[in-house]
Amino acid sequence: MAELKTLEFFPENILIEILSYLNVRELVRNSRVCKRWKQLVKDQRLWRTVDLSTWKGVTSRVLWVLLRQYLGRGLRYLRLRGLLLSARGGAFLSEPWLQTLGSKCPRLCRLTLLHTDLRGLASCSLLPSTLKVLELHGCEVSPGFFAQNPTVPPEPDCAVAAASLKNKPLTSAPSSGINIETLVLDNVPSFTNQHLQTLSSWGRLRHLELRDMIRVTAAGLRACAPPGLQALSCLKHLEMDTWSRQQMAALGLGEGWAGLEGLGLGGREVSPGLLCLSRLPDLRWLRLRSCRLTEMMVLRSCRTLKELRRLEFWQVQFVSEGGEGEREESEKEKEEEEESSENDPVPNLRRSLTTLLPKCSVLFTQCTVTENMD
Repeated sequence: MAELKTLEFFPENILIEILSYLNVRELVRNSRVCKRWKQLVKDQRLWRTVDLSTWKGVTSRVLWVLLRQYLGRGLRYLRLRGLLLSARGGAFLSEPWLQTLGSKCPRLCRLTLLHTDLRGLASCSLLPSTLKVLELHGCEVSPGFFAQNPTVPPEPDCAVAAASLKNKPLTSAPSSGINIETLVLDNVPSFTNQHLQTLSSWGRLRHLELRDMIRVTAAGLRACAPPGLQALSCLKHLEMDTWSRQQMAALGLGEGWAGLEGLGLGGREVSPGLLCLSRLPDLRWLRLRSCRLTEMMVLRSCRTLKELRRLEFWQVQFVSEGGEGEREESEKEKEEEEESSENDPVPNLRRSLTTLLPKCSVLFTQCTVTENMD
């Protein structure tokens, strides 16, 4: 009790700063201490980023309580975990809750869903229209989830009559377009080529990440390349992680992709994507992550990318192809290798890339070098 009385003399900003270190469940518990703490916990500065993925007991009832009592105009980022891997199972994101979320939280711009069953929602247009970033990890979606619900216009005669009665000019109904600019899909088993082609109706989609998507094929990706009828013409950045040896979706880039400025490739099968780099004339940014590469593979694939401005290697395992004679190095070369930092594990590759691509910056992050034992 003495500690509580001491806290009463703390300024409000200090108390809010202290409360910001608590998770959502702890905040709700502390709101029951007294009336002042209840008001402090409701301060929207504490609800800008809300992560409910670690709260195992979240139900639809808990979501309604949080939305009615705590979530508001301050919310920017919301992270939720569904019930796909839970013994309870089922869906807990309802259309009324999403509509209330959109009206009470007009600044929500990023939503991350983990293991959530979205098959009960007819379309992602039911999500808040303010969303700019949508991430789906291990979720299930319906066949038409990514389709925009077309606005049904009224009958011509009824519309004209209604406009004449109000003495107002006849205007078209507002479009309920999807404003999402970044879409991240990670291990969404039901996502197919048809879903991918549906994204062509998203007029603001600029960034797309496909991670471990087993049903996306090279033909499906090729159909989305401009200037096709179902092309993702606004797309500027594409990332693909492929862990299945049978998955060769990156070959869909072989026909070229006009306007694509950023590309990320990762997983076991990055070589098909590397073969297609020469068909991407607008490429400015390239990231290779979580894969095995040789210096020769990198140099061959990048030799035509004269306009490349940034090349990133993230958790790449470089395989040395040197023979017995090449492994005998002078003491000076060994000292140089020992002095090289972890951020530059292959100095020879960096020097070659600097000569080949003088306008490009090269970055190594958590990369390693191994000897080829074959």
